[in-house]
Amino acid sequence: MLSKNTICLWYDGAALEAATFYASTFPDSAVKAVHRAPGDYPAGKQGDVLTVEFTVMGIPCLGLNGGPGIQHNQAFSFQVATDDQEETDRLWNAIIENGGSANVCGWCQDKWGLSWQITPRILSAAIIDPDPAAAKRAFEAMMTMGKIDISGIEAALRG
Repeated sequence: MLSKNTICLWYDGAALEAATFYASTFPDSAVKAVHRAPGDYPAGKQGDVLTVEFTVMGIPCLGLNGGPGIQHNQAFSFQVATDDQEETDRLWNAIIENGGSANVCGWCQDKWGLSWQITPRILSAAIIDPDPAAAKRAFEAMMTMGKIDISGIEAALRG
């Protein structure tokens, strides 16, 4: 690891599978290195994949195959800013169709339990619009959505 700060994500034996999925789904993402356990450990045996170095959209991560003891939750998520509906749909659908689950307001969860916010840039701008009424309409529209519908946010902004 060359980075001074790396996000460590705990997996139950699926760090390489998850890192490979992220690398094939998100731009500027890659699996950098796979490290095998030098000895037996509580969640595995010598020679098993212990850690995987990877990047997700340029962010350095370390996947740790630590076993079933720790679960991901929404207190941590990757927030992905998308530029249009096509990108929003592609990323959301990739997560959902690979065993993930939909949530509300642009949130979804991958099959390993990691949370993602697939957030169109227009939504981020809309909810801080200088016109409080427009921001409120956009916010209220977002609250009714799973995957964010950009045309719905634009319509709410217009009133």
